[in-house]
Amino acid sequence: MPLLRAFPRFLIFLLTLAAVAGAALLAREWTRAQQTAYQKEGAGSGLVRNVDAAWRNLNPDTLETQLLQFYLNLNRDALHTPLDPAGEPIPFRVSLGETGFDISERLQDLGLIRDAGLLRLYMRVTGIDQRLEAGDFQLSPAMSAVDILETLQSARAEDVLVRILEGRRAEEIALLLQENGIVAAADFLAAVRTGDLALLGLEEYPLLASKPPALSFEGYLFPDTYRFPLNAAPATILRLMFETLELRVTPEVRQSITAGGLSFHQALTLASIVEREAVLADERPLIASTYRNRLGEICANEVFGYLGADPTAQYAMGYNPDQDTWWPTVATVEEYLAFNSPYNTYLYPGLPPGPIASPGLASIQAVANPAETQYCYFVASSGGAHVFAVTGAEHQFNVETYQR
Repeated sequence: MPLLRAFPRFLIFLLTLAAVAGAALLAREWTRAQQTAYQKEGAGSGLVRNVDAAWRNLNPDTLETQLLQFYLNLNRDALHTPLDPAGEPIPFRVSLGETGFDISERLQDLGLIRDAGLLRLYMRVTGIDQRLEAGDFQLSPAMSAVDILETLQSARAEDVLVRILEGRRAEEIALLLQENGIVAAADFLAAVRTGDLALLGLEEYPLLASKPPALSFEGYLFPDTYRFPLNAAPATILRLMFETLELRVTPEVRQSITAGGLSFHQALTLASIVEREAVLADERPLIASTYRNRLGEICANEVFGYLGADPTAQYAMGYNPDQDTWWPTVATVEEYLAFNSPYNTYLYPGLPPGPIASPGLASIQAVANPAETQYCYFVASSGGAHVFAVTGAEHQFNVETYQR
């Protein structure tokens, strides 16, 4: 009886031993085939050069890899033969952090490769899945799966690293992109001024939902360091900027904006003004508080709902060739009054129709969580600092003191 009870375990042991032996024989035959192929194709093929060395290195730790390589060798034609030799180029974008699994699935869905699973095995064995680059590519069914993977490792050589600074208006950003060979300024501005995601073939973005349809994308061009492809389509650049905006503005910030009674478009508009006014980082919440007070009841009897923000008047004035800037300065506030525009908050109460520049995350956060103050005024003093006041009389004293 004990012998009978032990028989099933012994049988399982024998079957396992036979499977391992069979796998080892298959691996040995594969290495022989690899050596033959190596002699025909040369050192650049990635095949096994010496069958005896490969056989000596075979052990339980390497058996899985050897079997995977054996399987890939059986499917060499599928990896090295294009799916459609007459196929047309297709734009393909790899997002930052996208996995090899996701990339292989999309390649198959687009009809660029035959088998996503086979491609993943190839990436795993060769380690290519760790070398894929984020960027925009031109792929084609006329390329083999191996050629496609080679292309997806070379994005950085064709990309340009560009820093979009906070507080820049669309024209300044467009010129920077053109100077770096990314896109023609006129083409980019034309796309920005449409303000229409559908027209540009872009998907919906939640943070753009409150933007009035007739307005441009001014302010939504999130300032950050980007890796842009050379000669990119305007929609490609806008997609990267909108995706970065959605990523950086956290749910907590969005909730604070909503709790403060503002839509995101309103908050972004106010944040763009804060961005242009603030020089010192710790003053952003104070400046945001002052503007919120000017729009609300706290300063109702002082300013009657007028923001009176210099940057909005500068935005209305536009480019000044004499000063060679999009943000011209004037000797007196009265000069701002000569520019009749709904963006000029010296002439029109409340917020302007939309942002005047692209605010950074810190200014958006300041508007979402402003300081609690009673301030209705501020004036520049020195070193970029501002002096704040509650009443008009205090403010006038500060103006005479600090701007004499």
